[in-house]
Amino acid sequence: MRISTSMLSCIASLLLLSGCATDGAVIRADKPAIQPLDRALAEADAALAVGQADKAQVILRSAAGNYPADKTPWLQLAQIKFDRASYGEAILNAQEALQRDPSDKLANSIIAVSGLRLSTKALADLSQQNNLNGSLRSEAQELARLLRTSLGEDVLVPTAITAARKPAAPTPTRKGQAAKTNNQANDPFGGLK
Repeated sequence: MRISTSMLSCIASLLLLSGCATDGAVIRADKPAIQPLDRALAEADAALAVGQADKAQVILRSAAGNYPADKTPWLQLAQIKFDRASYGEAILNAQEALQRDPSDKLANSIIAVSGLRLSTKALADLSQQNNLNGSLRSEAQELARLLRTSLGEDVLVPTAITAARKPAAPTPTRKGQAAKTNNQANDPFGGLK
């Protein structure tokens, strides 16, 4: 009796698949050990110190997966992306950190400054193309006015001439003013002023 080639190939496939489905006599009872978070963060810092940012990101993503409730790996990823001028990815990673701690100042600062840098670049590109007009222009002017008001600045990005003309800050004389000045030293938007 002759077995057809299609039947033979089906039997061979089944044998191969059944061989791949088991570990044989050894059955793994325990999962591989998860690296402690502080050790993973230290390894990521060490990789960054020697210029291996990609390796640090792999370590941090693994740590984020192993410790899903911790914001620290996401913050470090956001900082790496921010430092490499990948502002969109920095924003995404900082938002992950904010999901774990909505009041984190570093994450909020990364989002704000990254967003401003992206907006500034987009507006500069539009201005260069002379395509900034109509409702887009008025919306950009309104946002700039809001930023100037929020930051207490007349000019958002001072040039060398406007920086030289800016008067020196008055010396605080009252207790409330001194506290306000100390809080300004911790301002995450200090680089924008």
